[in-house]
Amino acid sequence: MPSQKKHHLLSAAAWKTHFVFWIGAILVGLATVALTVGSEYVTQLFKSLHQEYLLYSFIFTPLCLTLLAWVTFRFFPGAERSGVPQVKAALQPAESIGSRPLLGLRIIIGKLILSMGGILSGASVGLGGPSIHIGAALMVYIGRFANFTPHYLEKGLILAGSSAGFAAIFSAHLAGIVFAIEEMGRSLEEKTSGIIITAVIFAGATSLVLLGQYAYFPNNHFIFPWSKAWLIIPICGVFTGLMGGLFSLILLKGGALLKSVPSLSPLKIAFLCGIVIAIINALTQGDTAGTGYQETKNYLLHAESMSAEYPFMRMLATIATFFVGIPAGIFVPSLSIGAGLGANLANLIPIAPLSVVILLGMSGYFAGMLQSPLTSFVIIMEMTNSHELLLPMMATAFIASGTSKIICPQSLYQGLSQAYLRVDNSEQKKP
Repeated sequence: MPSQKKHHLLSAAAWKTHFVFWIGAILVGLATVALTVGSEYVTQLFKSLHQEYLLYSFIFTPLCLTLLAWVTFRFFPGAERSGVPQVKAALQPAESIGSRPLLGLRIIIGKLILSMGGILSGASVGLGGPSIHIGAALMVYIGRFANFTPHYLEKGLILAGSSAGFAAIFSAHLAGIVFAIEEMGRSLEEKTSGIIITAVIFAGATSLVLLGQYAYFPNNHFIFPWSKAWLIIPICGVFTGLMGGLFSLILLKGGALLKSVPSLSPLKIAFLCGIVIAIINALTQGDTAGTGYQETKNYLLHAESMSAEYPFMRMLATIATFFVGIPAGIFVPSLSIGAGLGANLANLIPIAPLSVVILLGMSGYFAGMLQSPLTSFVIIMEMTNSHELLLPMMATAFIASGTSKIICPQSLYQGLSQAYLRVDNSEQKKP
């Protein structure tokens, strides 16, 4: 048995497999760097145009978003919105996947270009979902040249690429692994888990070398006294869980509701949502446009500078962007929403330190939205270097996830992924 294992490690096939995963993970890291750098540039460009020209948003935003929606539906089908539902659907058996392409070179190009276009248009565009989708598509595309077995091609490559993209965009390596286990796949074989960890390390290292370590909150000293302050945990968990569940319910049910109106075509919906986004941007001086990175930073460093209505405005902008249909993630905007909800709660019930409640709000809302509590508190812990708050964030995340299920019994991405799977008909059901 040991000799067989040694022979396997020295075989050309084994090294070929690892080499492809390493190259793929590095390319995923480079893609996330391109997304990050590009998003920062176009965000600043939009905000400067928005401030200089009063009618910029009201004219350019709806027209440009409608054009981007048409380009997405016409030339990049399968690249729309977050991308996580497509990746989840791609993990299913081939016979259950619908006719739309879910992974491939066209998806990668569409995600990269159209995500930047959405940010330039003033939409609320996160980069987490696109980076996950790009990571999975890149890994599968590269794997085709290596003639991998269906096991690696259909599951291992997808899981490794998606988790690598998640880890690289958030600079959170452990969260990438947890995300792969909790959200993308419920069980991992030994070989699959090994290549996922390797892909996460290589993608994260690439991003780290080019962009450096990224943490929202540079001060890693948090004080959470053992007193009545701990009462904020269940309060925050229930509140953010309700808000996260409501957000997910709107995304899951809103699409069917809009489609039920015969006079509303997808492009009309995109135009109307563009007008809504333009109005929100005007009311918030453009703070609800873009990814939400800067706003989350502001909450963690200068919460007093943020308005109480920001999280609700950002939530509306993110919902409107979702229904436009362009490639756009919801992870990063949701972090700013959670931070805002936490800040509002801390001001309303001042029994715990503001910075602590903000982090609890981020963990709770993220868990309530996705119903993935492990991923939520791990990613917040890694991104903010807040290991001292592990237990409070964990408790908040699980309370929020349980509360969310009362409002929205079906998890968000599980529900959205159904649109990319074949519906069983009567012929399929016959024995």
